[in-house]
Amino acid sequence: MEDQTATPVREQHRFNTVNLQRYLSGKTRGVSNNDRFTVRQYSAGQSNPTFLIQTPSDSYVLRKKPPGMLLPGAHKVDREYRVQKALFSAGFPVPQPLLHCTDAEVIGTEFYLMEHVQGRIFQDLRLPGVSAAERAALYVSAVEVLARLHSLDLTSLDLEGYGRGPGYCKRQVSTWTKQYRAAAHKEIPVMDKLSDWLLSNLPTNDNEVALVHGDFRVDNLIFHPTEARVVAVLDWELSTTGQPMADLAYFLMPNYLPSGLSLLSCMGSLRGIPSPEDLISIYCRCREIPSSLHQLNFYLALSVFKMAGIAQGIYARHLLGNASAPNAAQFGQSVEPLAQVGLQIAEKYVVGLFCGHYTFLSEMYFIVKLQPPELVHALYIHQWMTDCFVPQEVSEYYSKHAHSPQRWHPPQVIEDLKAKAREAGLWNLFLPAVSGLSQLDYAHIAEETGRCLYAPDLFNCQAPDTGNMEVLHMFGTEEQKREWLQPLLSGQIRSCFCMTEPDVASSDATNMECTLQRDQDHYVVHGRKWWSSGASGCEVVLCSRHGQHSMILVPLDTPGVNVIRPLTVFGQDDAIHGGHFEIHFDNVRVPASNILLGEGRGFEIAQGRLGPGRLHHCMRAVGSAEWALELLCQRAAHRQTFGKKLYQHEVVAHWIAECRLAIDQTRLLTLHAAHALDTLGSRSARKQIAMIKVVAGRMVCKVVDTAIQVYGGAGVSGDFPLAQMYAYARTLRIADGPDEVHMSSIAHLELRDQMRKAKAKL
Repeated sequence: MEDQTATPVREQHRFNTVNLQRYLSGKTRGVSNNDRFTVRQYSAGQSNPTFLIQTPSDSYVLRKKPPGMLLPGAHKVDREYRVQKALFSAGFPVPQPLLHCTDAEVIGTEFYLMEHVQGRIFQDLRLPGVSAAERAALYVSAVEVLARLHSLDLTSLDLEGYGRGPGYCKRQVSTWTKQYRAAAHKEIPVMDKLSDWLLSNLPTNDNEVALVHGDFRVDNLIFHPTEARVVAVLDWELSTTGQPMADLAYFLMPNYLPSGLSLLSCMGSLRGIPSPEDLISIYCRCREIPSSLHQLNFYLALSVFKMAGIAQGIYARHLLGNASAPNAAQFGQSVEPLAQVGLQIAEKYVVGLFCGHYTFLSEMYFIVKLQPPELVHALYIHQWMTDCFVPQEVSEYYSKHAHSPQRWHPPQVIEDLKAKAREAGLWNLFLPAVSGLSQLDYAHIAEETGRCLYAPDLFNCQAPDTGNMEVLHMFGTEEQKREWLQPLLSGQIRSCFCMTEPDVASSDATNMECTLQRDQDHYVVHGRKWWSSGASGCEVVLCSRHGQHSMILVPLDTPGVNVIRPLTVFGQDDAIHGGHFEIHFDNVRVPASNILLGEGRGFEIAQGRLGPGRLHHCMRAVGSAEWALELLCQRAAHRQTFGKKLYQHEVVAHWIAECRLAIDQTRLLTLHAAHALDTLGSRSARKQIAMIKVVAGRMVCKVVDTAIQVYGGAGVSGDFPLAQMYAYARTLRIADGPDEVHMSSIAHLELRDQMRKAKAKL
């Protein structure tokens, strides 16, 4: 990880710096004949030598042609300057080009000057020195900027005549064959064989035309100093117009090279680098094109052939004494091994996208196209959970404190992980106003956090706090937000939501008996509530009834608030989630300023709160079901009965298939509801929300129950998480309204919609 290292100018590339300073003086801001003027050479830049120019006030980058005899058509710095100028004007991330000089008398060759961009450049494609989560996000950012390049409208870039358009692949094979042969220091038969194969197997869709970079690699990108974002794309010498898939394949090529090649760092064992399938999926979704690539083996073989040709050219410049890099001599040894790899790729079918490769990212992009910031968050969550979670430590903590009040306080490892998550920016992602994510975007994150019982807490995305924060954000006064919302958003306090009552059927909200009476500048709350989740926190959001429903904020330490007991779910106290408590309010006096929105507005607030909350529950249920199915398949693949693996019994195989069908159907329905919530609002999306609430609860119950059946006695024990998962799954069919209430609502809304359709036809 580095900004490129600048060293003293190498002997073969020295030029008259006084002439350069005199030429730039008056033409470039910050350059004058009287100021200090230094020139250093970048260690990278194998083709056109690249230099760092520094004055007391500014820094610039200069790229020039190398000295001496050059290959025909190579080292066109004028093309680099032209394309960067067009891209900068279009807002694409490139260094701003400042001037182009064709007068060879100044420094001996043609050159151009551009701004110096601060950031990180990774010479090692494995990106060592960063976390696995950031490594993944950096690669995602790279492939997204490539997709953005290929999506640019050529007609608006003022690049008329730049490149020859259709037939790019044929021209590339011909060009690099000529370049290789012009630079070859000996005969390499495998290079000729690879060239012949490429000419005989040109892709059928070689007419697509986009602006292509030609040498798109991670080490040609400058990343933001602290963010996973590309701030500049470098080295446009090989850019032209043509088939964009060649660019994508060139970017993916290191994944297919053997680790023994010294030419460049190949993908090693470092965690976090997305698979080629995932990167292809993201690229295709960003460009809104089909996600299956035809003849990927051709494009990869072409990329390796081009790399071999580049290596031969670098070695040829070493023999001529004008190479740009100190390690140019090593490149001659890489040409033949590269050609052999290229021929192997060419002559065998490369597995394409979605052929037996089903991963988090490809699944996520298979459903909807996410914008870059949203994808990075989702990918961070996925990789962060993989790298950071320590379920054994958490389990041991709660086992150790099974009969101690200490269990109501989270273990230190959870607090440490929260701090890391917040530092990584993985905090309050559920709230659009804070994260910028839509409900559809966040739905994917909710699914991933559903794969671990305590994951939502780590990102401050746990129920009921999420719903309470949404209420305060939408309906709270400035004072209420200052006193309650800000501490909740920062994770300093917790909250609970008191609505369900023990003495009435709470599925009918009109049954509520808890009262709220105005007494001058206070309200008096009296009644009993239970299933108040997370009541070990410092705030209660109370829903009560006063003619109509009202909602009020009650600090938990207010006189008259009595936390009676924790309730259990199938014998488990859910301490990991703060528990579920019965709370009595014995004539509790609360300042009138604590009421939310006003008297009689509680039901309106609750409906707005429950829409996103139900959505989040349902997507977490999908994640939980995925986890259960994963455990089921592991067991079925390793356990044997009656001479066969469990999965070889047809009944178990059918169970697996049914689970997959149910999970995917529920996911799609829930994402559809998320889209409706984003575009129509909570009220208009009531039917979709009610549908997923029924479907998700039933689905996760069925999947977890099936997994328990496959595990047998182990499934209902504490040795595996399935029993705890089932407790959550079964509760979901009651929480936020039982299935039967939602079914009645669905039927009512469906009849209304059908009647409207019928009326419209009349």
